[in-house]
Amino acid sequence: MDNPGWYIRIDLLETSLEKMFNGIQIERTETDWLICRVEDQIFMGSGGVLNLDEIIEIFKKWTVSVNKL
Repeated sequence: MDNPGWYIRIDLLETSLEKMFNGIQIERTETDWLICRVEDQIFMGSGGVLNLDEIIEIFKKWTVSVNKL
């Protein structure tokens, strides 16, 4: 990243999470933002320096909702 923040990638290949994920983009301020999406069976989340917990929580909530199907 070209600015301070987080970028995570989680491989979803051969998991029950290969299903559709509606991307999320939140821009509150220049330092409080996040983008989450799935591309090529990889969950990608990026965000400001204080948004790692929120990115992980989005991923966790999505995994729970997929596994309930």
